[in-house]
Formats: sequence, structure tokens, C-alpha cells
Amino acid sequence: MLPFKNFAEQIARKAGVLLKEKLSQKHEIYYKDEINLVTEADKMSEDLIITAISRNYPGHGILSEESPVIAGAEKLRWIIDPLDGTTNYAHGYPVFCVSIALEDNGVVILGVIYDPMRDEMFTAARGEGTYLNGKKLNTSSTADISHSLLATGFPYDIRKSKENNLDYFISMAKKAQAIRRAGAAALDLAYVAAGRFDGFWELKLMPWDTAAGILMVGESGGTISDISGRDWRLSSPDVVATNGLIHKQMIKVLKDRAKE
Repeated sequence: MLPFKNFAEQIARKAGVLLKEKLSQKHEIYYKDEINLVTEADKMSEDLIITAISRNYPGHGILSEESPVIAGAEKLRWIIDPLDGTTNYAHGYPVFCVSIALEDNGVVILGVIYDPMRDEMFTAARGEGTYLNGKKLNTSSTADISHSLLATGFPYDIRKSKENNLDYFISMAKKAQAIRRAGAAALDLAYVAAGRFDGFWELKLMPWDTAAGILMVGESGGTISDISGRDWRLSSPDVVATNGLIHKQMIKVLKDRAKE
């Protein structure tokens, strides 16, 4: 695992440095739909990462947000978000990261999330714990949802779909101490693993949003499920990730709201 870990950290850092250097520059912005955008920086970061993987591990598959799937001859597959927090980035708001995970036959075994603005490298390997710049992490000890700091986000089709998380947000805001919406799901998950957030939920996510961060939450002692409380899978479109102590409380709020 160590060679994979060192490799993933190295390319995540290189991609992060590239993104940081370009943050203050004028960006070419392309819209996938009404509000979902991509910048040239997304593509530059992605090209850097994919090129490095293809050169070092040519038999591995690659699933990345901005490029077609690359089918590998081996069972290992890299899952990449070259720039999580693109909308933030396009506006010069310095909350974004690079997320890289390694999947082995359907099981995520390695996750790296790098925040270049704070030089924070979150790393998790299955069975080995989660670390931030080499320091072992644990989820928070908050046991009451009313004392909890939560995180969430809203889907890109918020203007068109009724399943837009606004109803859940209203219910949860009345139960939690506070909720933050930072705009980078991978970082939100890393922050749950680090004990900065007590819980996180979001709808309509993709594997590149969650693969690395979900492993981190689990390896730091947290609990993960979908919003109904069922087992979370890499293909699950929604997620609840907590310190474990408030998990049932969050699920109850979400279920109660869904019944209304």
C-alpha cells in the first residue's frame, strides 16, 4: 500500500500546487448545464493526474469527473476529482481540493484529499486509519445533534428538481447547532474524519465526490450510510457520514422529513 499512498500524495500535491498558482488568474469557464461549470484548471489538474497514473500504472482503470472512463486490464481503479469545489474556484473563493481514491475490485482501499490553500494532506488506507499531515485523526465526541456542527451541499439541478435538499436542510437547521455549506463535498467528508464537522449529508453525489472521503470517515471511527440508514455503496447517490454518535439522530430527522 505504501507505494500507492506515496504516489497518490505526490500527484495530489502537484495538482494542488497547479490549482493554487492559477487561482488568481482569469479562468476559461464552460457550462455543462445551467449552473454546473468546469474550468480549464479542472482539465489541467486532471491531465496531470491521469498522465501520471497511465505512466506509472498502465494496467489500472481510471474514473474521473471530466474525462471518459479508462478501462484497465487489472482490477485496480483510480477514482479522481481533479478539482472539487469548481464553482468556488471559478469565483476565487479559496475552498477546494484534489481528491484521489484507489478502488480494488469494488472496495476503496486508499484515499487522498489535498487542500493546497492550507497545505493539508488527508490520507486514509483501509485498516490503517486516517491521517492529516502525518497526524492520526479521530471523529468528534459530540453526542447530541443539538450541539453539532454539520455540513451539507445542494445538487446542481436545485432550480428544476424537487429533490434539492432544501426540505432536509430546513429540518436539520432546526435540530443542529449550525450547518455549513462550503461547496466541496470531499473536504466536508475529510473534516468529519478530522472532527471538525460532527456530521455531513448530501444528495446526488458521484463516486469521485465521495470515494476518498468516505474511507477517511470510516477509518477515523465514523459511521456511513445512505439517507435512509441503509448500507452505503460507492454507487449510492446520497450519503450520511457522522462521528457515529449522532448518526441515528440525523437519520431520524431525514426520515421524519421524508414522511411529510
